[in-house]
Amino acid sequence: MKDETKCLHSGYTPGNSEPRVVPIVQSTTYVYDSTEEVAAVFDDPTKSLIYSRFANPTVMAVEDKIADLEGGVGAMCTTSGQAAVLLSILNICSIGDNFISTTEIYGGTVNLFSHTLKRLGIECKFIGKNATDEEIEAAFDDRTRLVFGETIANPALTVFDIERFASAAHKHGVPLIVDNTFATPILCKPIEFGADIVVHSTSKYMDGHALQIGGVIVDGGKFDWTNGKFPEITEPDVTYHGLSYTETYGNKAYIIKARMQLMRDFGVYPAAHSSFLLNLGLETMAVRMKQYCENAMTVAKYLQSVEQVESVCYPGLEGDENYALSKKYLKGCSGVISFVLKGGKEPAVKFMNSLKLASNEVHVADIRTCVLHPASETHRQLSDEQLAAAGIESGMVRFSVGLENVDDIIADLENAFAAIG
Repeated sequence: MKDETKCLHSGYTPGNSEPRVVPIVQSTTYVYDSTEEVAAVFDDPTKSLIYSRFANPTVMAVEDKIADLEGGVGAMCTTSGQAAVLLSILNICSIGDNFISTTEIYGGTVNLFSHTLKRLGIECKFIGKNATDEEIEAAFDDRTRLVFGETIANPALTVFDIERFASAAHKHGVPLIVDNTFATPILCKPIEFGADIVVHSTSKYMDGHALQIGGVIVDGGKFDWTNGKFPEITEPDVTYHGLSYTETYGNKAYIIKARMQLMRDFGVYPAAHSSFLLNLGLETMAVRMKQYCENAMTVAKYLQSVEQVESVCYPGLEGDENYALSKKYLKGCSGVISFVLKGGKEPAVKFMNSLKLASNEVHVADIRTCVLHPASETHRQLSDEQLAAAGIESGMVRFSVGLENVDDIIADLENAFAAIG
């Protein structure tokens, strides 16, 4: 490959000077010196760059940063959080397999698990996060391939007992995949508590500015894929001349298979410019997360004093049912609060329509305060039973506290509560 591209691949500009920011390599294509060199890379794409459907130097720099933040051995960015979740499962599940997930997860993920994957012949078995050990044990069978949960559930804000579910998964020789979107690695590193794979919607707190959709899969590098349950990782891949991922790549087998096989076939790789913007968010994430947590705690305590509010769910509140788990796993509880208004959907919608500073939008974890009614918006595809299982009531409001002055946020809330009487 040409020397200039090699320099960009390594993250440095010609002359060995280090760039102040991650450079944008706005190219689909990379030039090689010979046909033999191209052939060698198609035999093993980890040797160099092939095409920006697989990998791009800008994106790779961001992948390395996220892997370091989570304590993983490698990462792969995707075009959305849903794509990251999908590929993390398809990487080790085939037709006839099943996996276990807690019910307290994002509504779009419930739809993916309940319907789309089912049409592909992969079954999801849902259990509550508070299921007994016996109920969890009963969910496993010889075709179960993984366990899935969210560190802080969206929008129920329940806290996932990572160690408990990791123990159950490992007892049966399968990995635990954790969606760490709301916590970010600033507030929780699931791999340290036994998770094997971590996924994110990078569109949320990692970006922080609502600029681009994206996702990422992080490989913890600690799971033993050679236990006999995962032939797709250990046995020869005929599409790469009989290569075995575990034999060739060791503890990076999972994430390299995801890139070489699934990213090759699905092509859900982000653009260089999107990753450039994501990197800007990553550079301020630690500072922002601290302020989100402080603002949210102030707002949560205020909401507890409001007569029209039936209940407030924020894991950082001492009376919250998830308080003990939040202290065990989290260094803060993010900026998202769920609360239920008395009277159900009608007053909740009127309240939201009366807000001025907070934006009514289908987003969360922004620098700007935003609000959403899950039952009629993001989770409207769920049945009443699924809504109940996910902890979503008709009067629930998901309130994502931004970085505005917290007194201004509370003033906006006060005006909206006054409007509903």
